[in-house]
Amino acid sequence: MEAHYRGAYTDEYLDGPVEAERLGVWSTRFGDPTGTSTVIAELEGALVGFVHLIHDAEPEFGPLVDNLHVRHDMQRSGLGRELMARAARESARARPGRPMHLWVLEQNTRAQAFYRALGGEEADRRDSVPPGGGGNITAIRIVWRDPASLLT
Repeated sequence: MEAHYRGAYTDEYLDGPVEAERLGVWSTRFGDPTGTSTVIAELEGALVGFVHLIHDAEPEFGPLVDNLHVRHDMQRSGLGRELMARAARESARARPGRPMHLWVLEQNTRAQAFYRALGGEEADRRDSVPPGGGGNITAIRIVWRDPASLLT
């Protein structure tokens, strides 16, 4: 998490409560997965990536890809593309005919390039205060109007 959020989130947050806060969020999500889908990727029994969708986060934009993570040494292996394809399948299953979207930090240009290479289009931007406080951050909404495009 630190690599992509350092500079956007405060060092105090990233060096302090972020791990406990994330553990609480994921414990809650897995405790009641209603309205969500999570796909995990394993290699030789080790977790190497996952994608998590919230089906009804914003009906206008369809299911929200709330998290996509690929272990650093597995990046550029095609795993991120495969997880996004799995997200598209889950999106189509859960909310047929709806778009799919995610939010990416403005500073994370590498992720933006990845999502655009997969056919995602910028829909809008929003400013907010990051977890742990600090200045404002800008997030960009990337939308796939037809998530099936990720399956080819």
